Amino acid sequence: MSNAPQHLKPAVATSLAVWHDMIARSDLSGLANITRSDVVFRSPAMHKPYESAPVLALILNTVIQVFENFTYHRELTTDDGLSVVLEFSAQVAGRELKGIDMIRFDEEGKIVEFEVMVRPLSGLQALAGEMGQRIGQALAGGAA
Repeated sequence: MSNAPQHLKPAVATSLAVWHDMIARSDLSGLANITRSDVVFRSPAMHKPYESAPVLALILNTVIQVFENFTYHRELTTDDGLSVVLEFSAQVAGRELKGIDMIRFDEEGKIVEFEVMVRPLSGLQALAGEMGQRIGQALAGGAA
């Protein structure tokens, strides 16, 4: 997934390349460089979105530890060159899952919104259970 489509805004293509590199290395230490401070994260398991770069970092740094055999398969982009949809597969606690990351960037290439959808329900339940055990209390208490 290293070759971004030509119609992405240049700053978005650069940030997306950084994203893919961080995922390949399982190291999201550079996430703050491509994220707006007021980023919104929409979880597949929660009805209320989370807001702020530190919360996004907590969630994504945890999920890369929870996912096993994580692989991106397809990349779709919007006509305005500011959004991508990344299809992925992974396992969590022995459950297979498929999902998409829907990432919207601003003109400067900073992530504005990050939304995840996961199927099937058994995979989502396994993911929500693992995430809840690891960071549920921190998210509920507003920490991060």
